[in-house]
Amino acid sequence: MKMGRENKLDKKFPYGKKRLINGHEGVVYVPSENRFAVVLIRGGNSCDPTRFTEEETYFEYGCDGADGLFSDCNYYNPDMLLPIPESCVHNGKLKLDAAKKLVFSDPYACMLFQLERIEDLGEAHNFRVEMAKTGLSEKEARALAVNHIFDRTVIFGLGTTGMFIGDLIKRKYPHSKLVFVARSEEESPKVKFALDITGADYVRSNYDSDELLAQAIENKLGGKATLFIGTSGNNIEHRIAFEQGVLGCNGLYDSFSLGPVVSYDTMPFGFKNQLIFGSINFRQSHMEKAIELLSESRYDEIVSLIDRDRFTSDPIDAYENIIYSKGAPIKTAVIWNKKYIEY
Repeated sequence: MKMGRENKLDKKFPYGKKRLINGHEGVVYVPSENRFAVVLIRGGNSCDPTRFTEEETYFEYGCDGADGLFSDCNYYNPDMLLPIPESCVHNGKLKLDAAKKLVFSDPYACMLFQLERIEDLGEAHNFRVEMAKTGLSEKEARALAVNHIFDRTVIFGLGTTGMFIGDLIKRKYPHSKLVFVARSEEESPKVKFALDITGADYVRSNYDSDELLAQAIENKLGGKATLFIGTSGNNIEHRIAFEQGVLGCNGLYDSFSLGPVVSYDTMPFGFKNQLIFGSINFRQSHMEKAIELLSESRYDEIVSLIDRDRFTSDPIDAYENIIYSKGAPIKTAVIWNKKYIEY
């Protein structure tokens, strides 16, 4: 929203107009096929839609510059309408709890891709260290390196993306010491829900200095981070990881924030042999897996509804004064056509 108001996303926030173009988190009804589907927005003719190339202008080929999901026209590429589990539908209607869960398909797919990238890079980055320490074969050391990159994980920021990557890490690497860092109060519904589903620890970012916050994070972790994931959209992420040294030697820094500038002092950075990466996208297989996992999840508990007319009358105002206001729900959804929903 901030980038849009600063005219950095001009196609999605037309100057001088009170409308928001685009949208890529939703479930639609396909009249011609009498079924519900999740729209796979990422696509195009790339060899791999997770990789952006210089010849392309934007990732979201399916909806950039168009009305996306905020439309009555239901105009979608039929190849990009992914099926949903039969358990989500009853008597020809989409169950409300299922609809709420499935609006997360896009960001959850992104986090499945992030997990895959962390595994790939963590393995390649540290397997030789594991070979040297253990005397294991390369194949054995690679498996060990993947496991150890998750030993002590910091997730800085507790929006839905931070919550999802924490969920996925704990599912696959239950040994991981996981610490969320965010500004919300410990007793807030968001924090309590995230800790409940992940078993993670929490550090509230309300210290008087970066140094004190860094100390609190390390104390909670029990050491330096092997993996630091930034999802807060705030420049404090890189200061805590690099200037304050929370990210340890041979550690991995996953930048999933839009907006912040990541910087580091080349002297300690180089000798600590740290690795920074950033990539935001997913393949169709990630979206399909996200749909499967979400349909069996509890994520409907963190979705609130906003009235369609309230939203469409002034989307910008709805975002600023309801959806992103102080005390706003973790996620807000709009039911476009109530006749297709089973309450």
